[in-house]
Amino acid sequence: RNVLYSDYRRHYSDTKKTLMDLVNEILDQFKDCNFTITMTGSGALALAKFLEVNFVQEVIACKNSIQEYEPSTSVAIELGGEDAKIIYFDHTIEQRMNGTCAGGTGAFLDQMAVLLNTDTEGLNVLALEGKTIYPIASRCGVFAKSDIQPLLNEGAAKEGIAVSIFQAVVNQTISGLACGRPI
Repeated sequence: RNVLYSDYRRHYSDTKKTLMDLVNEILDQFKDCNFTITMTGSGALALAKFLEVNFVQEVIACKNSIQEYEPSTSVAIELGGEDAKIIYFDHTIEQRMNGTCAGGTGAFLDQMAVLLNTDTEGLNVLALEGKTIYPIASRCGVFAKSDIQPLLNEGAAKEGIAVSIFQAVVNQTISGLACGRPI
């Protein structure tokens, strides 16, 4: 139950090379260890088949981890790079996933950060100082940009825009995934 190695990196559509680089780094760091590999996430099914290793669908992996490590959890929200998921843990397990657009996900946050000349970490830092929340659409990056550009042109503080972007993601998650169910 101890994390021995953690890494987050973009694969830039070259998943095989990125995975091989990652595996080689792990093997270099843990030379005398045996490993069992299970893959999850977008694109991992093809890689798992290619490598002949286990695959677990990402919502199932998330659900299993939460039940193992935080069994009293009532609801979990996971915002991925291109999708979002909500899992309710009550009498039955109910799972929902957005399926039509990357609005309100990591890709959305990446696009919005670029508008503010930063990255997602910088967006987070800016948001900490935000004082005003502006209405911003998060269902679609194009709509959000059309809300943000006039704010920038009018001199709105980037901090306020940043916190508004995160509020838009919250609104999108609640309306698009929770669909009226309490969180």
